[in-house]
This record gives sequence, structure tokens and C-alpha cells, in this order.
Amino acid sequence: MAEFRREPVLMAGEGWDDYRLLDSGHGRKWESFGPHSFVRPEPQALWTPRVAVWQADGEFVPGADEDGGGRWQLSRAVPEQGWPLAWREARFTAQCTPFRHLGFFPDMAPVWDWMRGTLKGKPDAQTMNLFGYTGVGTLALSECGPVTHVDASKKSVAQARENALASGMEDRPIRWLVDDAAKFAAREVRRGNRYDGIILDPPKFGRGPKNETWRIEEGLGPLVADCRRLLDPDSRFLFLTVYAVRMSSLALGGLLAELFANMPGVVEHGELAVQEQGEDARLLPTAIFARWRNAG
Repeated sequence: MAEFRREPVLMAGEGWDDYRLLDSGHGRKWESFGPHSFVRPEPQALWTPRVAVWQADGEFVPGADEDGGGRWQLSRAVPEQGWPLAWREARFTAQCTPFRHLGFFPDMAPVWDWMRGTLKGKPDAQTMNLFGYTGVGTLALSECGPVTHVDASKKSVAQARENALASGMEDRPIRWLVDDAAKFAAREVRRGNRYDGIILDPPKFGRGPKNETWRIEEGLGPLVADCRRLLDPDSRFLFLTVYAVRMSSLALGGLLAELFANMPGVVEHGELAVQEQGEDARLLPTAIFARWRNAG
């Protein structure tokens, strides 16, 4: 029976050469992405910035509604088609997207390392990345074996494939699928397939390639239940992240504890955070997560 650990876990990223959290406060954050830096909204930055004036290339100004929208205000020239960045051996393109993101989620870096460490000693591990976006996590997992990458956005999957090409990983055994994540997982259950590890990063709201509607409050439980059916006692992990939702990591952990009750291993929950550069090294929380891990 999987042990449920109630005390939360903190997974904090310290940044790397191509990404740094420079400063934060008053509901915003200032980050560097290679040669460019940007200011983006961050409601959890409740404190006062350390730097009085942020010399950034641009800022994302949110729209009036809380569910998204807004626009970039650029003060310096930024390549419209993006610019190259790297994490470990992965190469990818950063770009100012209409959704305030830069084409990847830097706070996931400690998760990518954690997944690879959890799969250590498992040759040719079969893994799946649901809601895989532009594929940096998929490229990280491909070091361990075949990966199934699923995203409903044709554009995101195309960018993920380009990132694989830029990384010299185009020949790795990666299945690139434009599909509705929940429907694909259900089909995999019916096909009797299994995986050694699954990572999923469902949005609060979204639409599939055939205009399917996704709402996390309604769809998360059935989706994670299907993911559980794709794992067995020899599998190594499931990692679930949730952003911008009024939900506790304890709730996510409780869901996994119920679903993994008859499995070996440990269920944990907690927060993702990014550490500012500098002496004080403040931590900026970004998302909640729950994970199941099995030493094998």
C-alpha cells in the first residue's frame, strides 16, 4: 500500500545559465531568458521588489478578466520568431506567446531532474507526457527511453518536434501525438497498455483538437484514474502539476492516495517554486503538485 505523506514537499529551482528569476514583488516578476529579460504578472509575489527599476526588454500586461488575455509591451527589439535557449542537453526556442508564457515552464526544471532520477536503473523506460506543450519535459525523459508526447495543440506539437531537431534528438523514440489527453489516456487503458512513468500538466480550462471541452474540476479525477490504470507495481512515477487553480496540493495528494492505495511506493504533495538570484534567495511559489513514486 502506497504511503501517503501529509507534510508538504518543496521543489525549488535555482535557475541556470539560460534562465534566472532576477527579482519579484508587488504582483510581478522579472526574469531573464538568455539575452532578454521580461516582466510578467505574478499574484503570489506579495513582497517588495529589491530593485527599484527593472530594465527589461518588455512586460506582459494582463487583460481585465482573471482567466487570461493581455498583451506584450516591448521596449526593445525582440526576435519575433524566438531565440534559442538550453536546459541540460535539450535545446528549444523561447518566444513571447499571447498567453504570457515564453514557450516553456522554467519552474519544471527540478521535476525534469526528479523524473530522470526516479527512472534510474530502469532501461528503456516507457513514459508519457500528457499536455506536453513544447516538449522540453519530453526531451528530458527521452534520455531514459521511449516517450509518448500528447497535446491538443497542433502548433505546440510542431514546436516540440522542432525543439527535438534543434537538440539533435529527432531520431529518439518519441511519439508526437495531436490528441485530446483525456480521450487518449482512456483509449490506452482499453488497449491494455502500460507505462513506467507519466507526467501530466492539465490546464484549468482547454479545448481538444475536435473542440472537446476540458474543465479541471470535472475532468481531473477520471483522467488521473485512467493514468493509474496505465501503471503497475513495476512502474516508477506519476507526477501531476496544477497551475492557477483554487485548489490545495493536499487535495491532489488525497486523490492520488486513494487511487494508489493498492500500489507500492509513496504519495507526496507540495509546491513548485523558483529561487531568486542573490544573497537572500527568496522563493516564489508557482504551482502545486502531487506525485507517486516507487523505488522499484
